[in-house]
Amino acid sequence: MLAGSSKIKGASDGRLLMQLRDRTARDPEGFWAEQASLLEWFKVWDRVLDWKHPYARWFINGLINASYNALDRHLPSKGDKVAIHWQGEQDDERRSITYREMYREVNRVANALKDLGLKRGDRVAIYMPMVPELPIAMLACSRIGAIHSVVFSGFSARALADRINDSNARLVITTDGYHRRGKVINLMENVASALNACKGVEHVIMLNRLGIYDSSSSSKSNSSVSDASYIDWHDMVDRYDEYCEPERIESNEPLFILYTSGTTGKPKGIVHSTGGYLTYANATFRWVFGIRDEDVYFCTADIGWVTGHTYVVYAPMLNSTTIIMYEGTPDYPSVHRWFELIERFRATIFYTTPTALRMLMRYNIEYAKVHDLSSLRLLGTVGEPINPEVWLWYYKAIGEERCPIVDTWWQTETGAALIANAAGIELLPMKPGSASLPLPGIDATVVDDYGNEIRGKKGYLIVKRPWPGLMLTIWGDDERYKQTYWSRFRDAYYPADYAMVDDDGYFWLLGRADEVLKVAGHRLGTMEVESAIVAHPAVAEAAVVGKADTLKGESIVAFVVLKQGYTDYNELRASIIKHVESSLGAIARPEQIHFVGKLPKTRSGKIMRRLLKAIVNDAQIGDTTTLEDEAAIDEVKAVYEELRKKITS
Repeated sequence: MLAGSSKIKGASDGRLLMQLRDRTARDPEGFWAEQASLLEWFKVWDRVLDWKHPYARWFINGLINASYNALDRHLPSKGDKVAIHWQGEQDDERRSITYREMYREVNRVANALKDLGLKRGDRVAIYMPMVPELPIAMLACSRIGAIHSVVFSGFSARALADRINDSNARLVITTDGYHRRGKVINLMENVASALNACKGVEHVIMLNRLGIYDSSSSSKSNSSVSDASYIDWHDMVDRYDEYCEPERIESNEPLFILYTSGTTGKPKGIVHSTGGYLTYANATFRWVFGIRDEDVYFCTADIGWVTGHTYVVYAPMLNSTTIIMYEGTPDYPSVHRWFELIERFRATIFYTTPTALRMLMRYNIEYAKVHDLSSLRLLGTVGEPINPEVWLWYYKAIGEERCPIVDTWWQTETGAALIANAAGIELLPMKPGSASLPLPGIDATVVDDYGNEIRGKKGYLIVKRPWPGLMLTIWGDDERYKQTYWSRFRDAYYPADYAMVDDDGYFWLLGRADEVLKVAGHRLGTMEVESAIVAHPAVAEAAVVGKADTLKGESIVAFVVLKQGYTDYNELRASIIKHVESSLGAIARPEQIHFVGKLPKTRSGKIMRRLLKAIVNDAQIGDTTTLEDEAAIDEVKAVYEELRKKITS
């Protein structure tokens, strides 16, 4: 058994969950039809599933609307219930918004979008911080059948432009700016810069969040966005009616595109359906969190990532849940910020990342002794595997050994959690560091290189049967979808994660099997970062790898081959870092840059990142028989050791 895997007592022996799992295995389509029936459909589907490997289409010809299910159906009994307790980074910025108020604003925005000529299937890029208008914009798009593509507000202008261009977005919704660690971040500057590299954007709707720009003509010109394309959110929205007829969307029409990094330079536009995604998000939210009407739910994820889509916006609002939405960071103005919010709003569920917990843990504070966290009943983690030490600290210092922890494994591509302790069905005994068992309807296992199921040792996680939350495809690239997720193992979805199944059937996630970096909970493709480095005029080649980091999970280490004539290493390091931050954003900033004469490559020309990663993590290099030139690895080791000595001396 893995270190730290001793069981912490749960509430059940798992019989109820196993019975449900057996029933779903016997009649999966009947089971998923039951889950879909928990939503309201304008027209019931003709068939539950059309499975033509590797494409799954759920609830064929069923008609539904995400906005209607998140808002309209709650109004008769829950209209006056708080939907969002919003807290800005500055303490005096605070709003509580009811479901009825959300409904009115979403309808107004939807009518405004229609008046601008947006129609079903059009793409809308949303580039906003954590403000209530972000979920309002998402739901307004879904109401008229437009496909939203939310871009994380921490991304650079270049990253925004890439996503706008790939999705062919007709409209951008943004804010003038927001607060970040006491500083004002001007988003409109990024938007203006991005639009210089974009074609097809007809309008920019800007929420005047900080008053950087007003609605006068002079401020419009200062925004660097033409007067014809600039529209003030409130000037526009306040003119429209509070009702917009919801479009009747076929279940398999896209609800949103969300870009995620991969092992090639181009981010993947993950496309999720409407009916299947909503069904699975709704079901897993109930299963994992056992949501109750009185719950106040605090998920710390940014909506720019999939956790924010599923477990901040759609799943909670499908269940008329009250959420806490916070604009700032966990350690500003102090490391007590999140716990002040839990105490202030009486949160009952707290869902966050191991990266954030590691950061909080280093301060050696027992937060439950400093703050009144007695309202909490359940804790959760997401984004990466959690090590047992952090799990135990979370359990004691925040949960006071009375709150169960649900560790959830999933991806942008899966739509919602696939493996988790289903506390809402039957809480199983907890093992610190294990994600527990697959959820009902999820046929997951671990296999070796040849696809044979294995237990007790590291292998590849696969899922053998489709589920409603599974992505539709990659936007504009069906072949990449097939090759990335369905080519490694026959007839199985391959998420490119290592895992192990223990003797009790519990799953232990052991990290990525592909070349994706996990920095502070964010996924970054090695090729995406390398492409940004190589775009620097002094750089000929680059390879990046992740170095284990106790705080961020991984930090980025870059090995760079320069073009001839460039020798000022100190100046170049600063210049390359600035270039990467400009191209991708601060989250992609390399912590170390090492200049080498050559990179270790295979005879076919592929960079052997495995060897580089072994060097920076002080691990054994292993087999080098496929190296084209063994002198390259010796040089890398020497350069790395030299710089490390300088850093530590």
